[in-house]
Amino acid sequence: MQDLLFDFISKYVSLTEDEKNAIVSVDIFRSFKKGATLLREGQKSNDGYFVLKGCIRTYYILDGEEKTTAFYTEMEGLTPHCVINKTPSEYYISCLEDSILLVSNPEIEAESFEKFPKFESLCRVLSEELLAKEQINFDKFKTSSPEQRYLNLLQSRPDLLQRVPQHQLASYLGIKPQSLSRLRARIMEKNKS
Repeated sequence: MQDLLFDFISKYVSLTEDEKNAIVSVDIFRSFKKGATLLREGQKSNDGYFVLKGCIRTYYILDGEEKTTAFYTEMEGLTPHCVINKTPSEYYISCLEDSILLVSNPEIEAESFEKFPKFESLCRVLSEELLAKEQINFDKFKTSSPEQRYLNLLQSRPDLLQRVPQHQLASYLGIKPQSLSRLRARIMEKNKS
């Protein structure tokens, strides 16, 4: 698993053997079973997550209904708002698949940054990329119809269609599962013409 991580990091910075050994020695690799809840509404946490293998999602429960806000898959990271704000979480994070995650906290990060300054540069670059991506996704979501949202998802993250239950996908797109079924049927009909 660490080789996957090192391959990913090498796209941004080169690591020495000492730096690779330092990452491995911190013992931040964790395995979670499908269905595991990583964070609950009202819970405080210091943990940030980076997905090496698997899929996790964030969701709120509003009026007894789950509202999915994001999916994170291989080589994507998430630092929950409650870690930054030091407040109880407003949402849930759970595993949709058996997952291997890199689990870190601000203390581990500060120690790593002090020993290896290039880790701080790497995290800054990744954070900037994530922020830009999130803004683009949010803008696309707000300015598009449900059909456009589905087509965007089909183009940008087709793997989610196989990995995520339809009701969670529908929630993520801001529609009901029945609407998603009709939307898919309409799109398939258009493609036949």
